Amino acid sequence: MSKILTGSEAAAIAIGLCKPKVIAAYPITPQTHIIEKLALMVSEKRLKARYICTDSELSSIGVAAGAVAEGVRAFTATSSHGLALMHEGLHWVAGGRLPVVMVVATRGLGAPWILTCDHQDALSQRDTGWMMAFASSAQEIHDLIPLAYRVAESVSIPCMVCMDGFLISHTAEPVEILTEESVGRLLPDFSPILHLSDDPFTLWPVSDPETYYKARRDLFEDHKRALSLWKEAFGLLKRETGRGYSPCETFETEDARVIIAATGAVWPMAKEAAIKLRKKGERIGAVGVRLIRPFPEKDLREAFRNAEKIVVLDKSLSAGRMGILGQEIASCTDIPVVNLIASMGGKEFGIEEIEWATKEKEGVIWLS
Repeated sequence: MSKILTGSEAAAIAIGLCKPKVIAAYPITPQTHIIEKLALMVSEKRLKARYICTDSELSSIGVAAGAVAEGVRAFTATSSHGLALMHEGLHWVAGGRLPVVMVVATRGLGAPWILTCDHQDALSQRDTGWMMAFASSAQEIHDLIPLAYRVAESVSIPCMVCMDGFLISHTAEPVEILTEESVGRLLPDFSPILHLSDDPFTLWPVSDPETYYKARRDLFEDHKRALSLWKEAFGLLKRETGRGYSPCETFETEDARVIIAATGAVWPMAKEAAIKLRKKGERIGAVGVRLIRPFPEKDLREAFRNAEKIVVLDKSLSAGRMGILGQEIASCTDIPVVNLIASMGGKEFGIEEIEWATKEKEGVIWLS
């Protein structure tokens, strides 16, 4: 069944189909509509869950962690400074191997104060141990959520599913809604590998250095295992719906001299730029990065193999270095990288600016 939905509505419907037992969140623009819709579903008894409006985002991640530790599926959502406030808790959840799923409607961080979108809030959390997927449409956020639960619960690693604030969260478009039956086939009942029970044990003990080191190594290795599970989940979704996804999506890369790389809502723009530049006779391709963690390094290296230059469109910044996505791309290739800081805080850019970036040689460049 197809409906016209905003990204937030598409996310909320998908979450409801995944049947979490606990939903904990604090409202913050631009993710509030997700939680509002879920709260309505709970109050109207269309979703059998406990909805908890917490006193802060740090409380939200704590409640979600506690619920999963008790052996039930949980959900939370946030954005911007709310995600920043969760930072300590994110490490505890990942280190505790609790498969919480969270939607992040990305938004710029202050100062100065800003409500519009970039990717700084989410990508600033890339090293907390969470898996991280970026959606490029309302359909994609809808489809990625049950897959995130599937993979997270298979490897006991939490997952953020990110969408560009306002650009996706508040924009209405046609969405083919998953059925309860198809989600049931995609997502088994929650059977946690680790959870509290009547037999006493300490979930998060004070460890010795050897135990701590092993825990970090195990998390690293299980992220690598998660990449193959994501690919398996994408295959299952395609068999259910016909909609195909991959860790990174390619467009006209085989003969491309220059490849434009992007993530989130910027990916369709990168593809459109490639189409328009090819009409001018230029050998341009595009790559959309769907998974940031686990990072699909080998897939990207294969996608870039014939290119002479990569142009990375960034909506985030590691000050003193380069854009965060630019860093990730540069780490997996020896091909020269032009890193366009295309937008921060929602600054607009278009095909003309992307075309300009393809003419540059290498390094970090900014819009005027």
